[in-house]
Amino acid sequence: MLLHFRVANHLSFDDLQEVSFVASSLKERKGYLIDCAAAPSNSVVPAAVVYGANASGKSNLVDAMQTMCAMVLCSHAKGDPGGGVARQPFRLDPAGLLTDTQFDIDFVAEGIRYHYGFQASDEAFVSEWLDVYPKAYRRLAFSRERSEFTFGRWLKGQNSSIAKLTRPNSLFLSAAAQNGHEQLSKVFEYFRSVRIVRDIAVGGDELWTRLAGEEPDRRVIAFLGKLGTGVVDFRRNEAKNSEQFLKLIRPLATAAGKSTHALAEELGSGGMEPVVQLAHRGWNNAPVPLDLDRESAGTLRLLAVMGLVYRALDEGTPVLMDDLDASLHTHASEAVLRLFCSAQSNPKGAQLLATTHDTNLMKSFSLRRDQLWFTQKDAEGATQIYPLTDFKTRWSDNFESGYLQGRYGAVPFEDLESPDATSG
Repeated sequence: MLLHFRVANHLSFDDLQEVSFVASSLKERKGYLIDCAAAPSNSVVPAAVVYGANASGKSNLVDAMQTMCAMVLCSHAKGDPGGGVARQPFRLDPAGLLTDTQFDIDFVAEGIRYHYGFQASDEAFVSEWLDVYPKAYRRLAFSRERSEFTFGRWLKGQNSSIAKLTRPNSLFLSAAAQNGHEQLSKVFEYFRSVRIVRDIAVGGDELWTRLAGEEPDRRVIAFLGKLGTGVVDFRRNEAKNSEQFLKLIRPLATAAGKSTHALAEELGSGGMEPVVQLAHRGWNNAPVPLDLDRESAGTLRLLAVMGLVYRALDEGTPVLMDDLDASLHTHASEAVLRLFCSAQSNPKGAQLLATTHDTNLMKSFSLRRDQLWFTQKDAEGATQIYPLTDFKTRWSDNFESGYLQGRYGAVPFEDLESPDATSG
């Protein structure tokens, strides 16, 4: 379970900023909280929704988590031995290029709390640390200052040998997982479990390639049906090679000096290929199959992400979703939220971090005040993150109205002069 995530000197983030899933002392809707003995308050929130004006840094928060995960998962196995660290520092202050980028996270895996983080320059990872709380008190697993490592008694295994294999531009955690370190592989797996959705729009052609070989999750079809899309089934048939398939293999055919149809025959398709369709309820309740390019943008987006959402609910893993409301009706977005905020549909404690512009969700009965967050840029253009609980409010307040009136900041404003109605 995610407790805290912090980032500094990345994209629009300058100073260290934090978003927290640790439940506050609020008395409202306590039944929606997830029990977590390893958390400071013994409970965490199942979802956090982030609001802010365009270009205020909401998407950069998702990008920061995605970047941290990518560095952990790939820096040792896929990093260029002679390269540096591919970071994106805050550029509106010249000092950002000379200051280290930092990512820092607290999470719980298999009942144990971990605090992991690192700092990076353009050339190398300059520091890295992991603390564990096996019995509610802190114990050092390892710390690193450039090429100097310190290991705590908690961490067993071939630590020194792996440290020698760790390049300046790779993380020790990444190197340890690649070399089969039993204890650290469990930490590594947490980052692998994080699911990130950043597609704003999904086309039928893209979904065709994703779903042609997959068995659908029937819960996704049921979810689409409950939202009134008319979808009642998912079908995968065979048809003559479509334009999508021929388009996919055309570059290969050109490189081989063959026609696309000839290459299709060589690939063993026999002129046939899988075709994905959604069946809609038709006349007399008869199912009518329709190609994906006949579906709405909202239906396609839900089809693309809901399988991922249900897998996260099954496994109790975190999901980060940028633009939750993209192409979706408010009721569809709220239905996704309810899946995470219900103990019945989320028994394993999956969590959702979502960015959105849909202020209607502020009225959702699924959300507490400590689940609403805002991003706003300061005078120097740096993103600040803060929760609604920073303001004096009551649970019965109209948060949507207050937000739109600018009481909590994080809204766009217009500083242009009003047009003169008397001018020609």
